[in-house]
Amino acid sequence: MTNTRTIAYRSAGRCHGPITRLVSPGEEGHLIKPFVFLDYVDAPGGSGPNFGFHPHSGIATLTFPLTFDVEHEASTGQIDSVEMGGLEWVLTGGGVWHRGRPVGRGPLKGFQLWFAMPPSHELLEPVTRFIQPEQVPKSGPVTLLLGSHGSMVSPLNTPVDANLLWVELAAGENLDYKPPEGHQVAWCFAQRGVVEVGGEHLDRELAIFAEGSGKLHFRAQTGCAFLLGTAAKHPHDLVLGSHSVHTSDAALSSGVRRIAEIGERLRFDGKM
Repeated sequence: MTNTRTIAYRSAGRCHGPITRLVSPGEEGHLIKPFVFLDYVDAPGGSGPNFGFHPHSGIATLTFPLTFDVEHEASTGQIDSVEMGGLEWVLTGGGVWHRGRPVGRGPLKGFQLWFAMPPSHELLEPVTRFIQPEQVPKSGPVTLLLGSHGSMVSPLNTPVDANLLWVELAAGENLDYKPPEGHQVAWCFAQRGVVEVGGEHLDRELAIFAEGSGKLHFRAQTGCAFLLGTAAKHPHDLVLGSHSVHTSDAALSSGVRRIAEIGERLRFDGKM
């Protein structure tokens, strides 16, 4: 089958120890917004990163731990955990601090993504949701992390028009994917094995496809797994802070002020 979407950009990312930065708000995020950040964590057992309290505003974060559990604490006081294969969703809104700790002694593999929020949600009160693995929809080779696919609908109700799929194929298997109407943005990251798409082979690489509405055809050259995202393009400029992504200077200023206030409280409480 001929693919109607070509690859416009590909990259192996930038490695910092066990973390590979694949998408940054100031770089690739401009091409695939509302997806503005993507990290892949790949660490041997017992050596994974611990993320102490750190702030965000204006975005939502989605953590997908493939091989480990995560304990999470937010400055709202919420403490919870998600098992491997589940999802951790944090709508940071007008400002929140949070921290996460991986649980497990085996290899640590997983993803974290950031999503740019529309003005209606970038300054709301923060909300955290934890979806356990048995609640994450799966059909055949596709696990649905966000949005909808076929008859599957994600339990996460989000303000972004986006799909996020985790796909695992055996050697020689194919997947045809037709993005929903309006999903001009499309990308994938080949996490394991070799997958052919757009007439090219990907091996632990990010591919950003030319904007359009055509189908994507994936063929596994070996047993493989990849993350696939599509979305309606975020229509606003990205206004960036050190820990924030907003749609305007005024919204960014509000988020920065709120982050500073929460940080002072955490220091007063001895949590930092």
